[in-house]
Amino acid sequence: MTMFFLQLLADRHGKPAGLLLVTDGHLAGQQHGPVQPLFGLAAKTACFYRTELAESLAAPLRQAGWHELPSGRTARVDTALAGTLPGHVQWIEGDWALAPPKRPAGNGAASRALALRLVQRVNADADTCEIEELLRHDATLSYHLLRLVNSLGLVNGRKVLSFSQAILLLGRQQLRRWLNLMLFAARGDERSAVLLARVSVRARLMELLARATGLDRPHQELAFMAGMFSLLGVLFGAPLADVLAPLAIDDGVQRALLHRHGELGALLALVEAAERAEFATVCAALDRARLSATEFNDMVADASDWMLAVTCGVTGGSHG
Repeated sequence: MTMFFLQLLADRHGKPAGLLLVTDGHLAGQQHGPVQPLFGLAAKTACFYRTELAESLAAPLRQAGWHELPSGRTARVDTALAGTLPGHVQWIEGDWALAPPKRPAGNGAASRALALRLVQRVNADADTCEIEELLRHDATLSYHLLRLVNSLGLVNGRKVLSFSQAILLLGRQQLRRWLNLMLFAARGDERSAVLLARVSVRARLMELLARATGLDRPHQELAFMAGMFSLLGVLFGAPLADVLAPLAIDDGVQRALLHRHGELGALLALVEAAERAEFATVCAALDRARLSATEFNDMVADASDWMLAVTCGVTGGSHG
């Protein structure tokens, strides 16, 4: 069985800078089919593969704009970034963004707290006027909401005259997704950009896996939510159960997040194993879900593509 995952590379300042292909080691001697879903990603961000990748696969990737990861230019960091990296290091890999956070700066902490309050109210189906009133308290969130509505082509030449109109145009489901993303985009936290990218891949991959296993649309949305909320404890530097306590979330999502129970819990455990490149565990989980490695690879590429689009929209930046 052939499968891969795409890990995030950061630049030496901790900002997302590219994708790194990791494989299960069973790709040697195969044609380019397994990596074909990856071809389009290099047009959107820097994409790399390790030296040991079979030439039969490395060659078509190079033609698509991928590069061999230069030896000695990458540092693995699994603790909080501290001090200055050696001058030869260009990229950072590892789980440094999952380390406990520093106390965020005042504006960043306020934006993140307000975004969490908005998530609470949207999950509780609060009136639009209540959500609009909360938005008025943060110019950055308000700006990004209007920017999002315009970027999605929802305005059609009309002027958006109020937050309530923007909320109506966007819809509650998309508003909920956007607020979840904005939680990870607060200023003043050096981990924010990388956490936003990682949680975006996780949430989208959860949604795609739920669809592929036959779950209905409401459960696909719950899968997305489970992926998005799974890193809230990391984000806030607090036990996940404490962060989830004030949120009105589905019981199945709660069991998945806290105990990895149920269908959503199994999917979350699968995604986490893929992130750690534990492909034997991923293979067993795919077998139980009756999914092929090819289907999984397609979903990994889709999730990374979606991440590149959505994080650029949220932060207003670019990748690579």
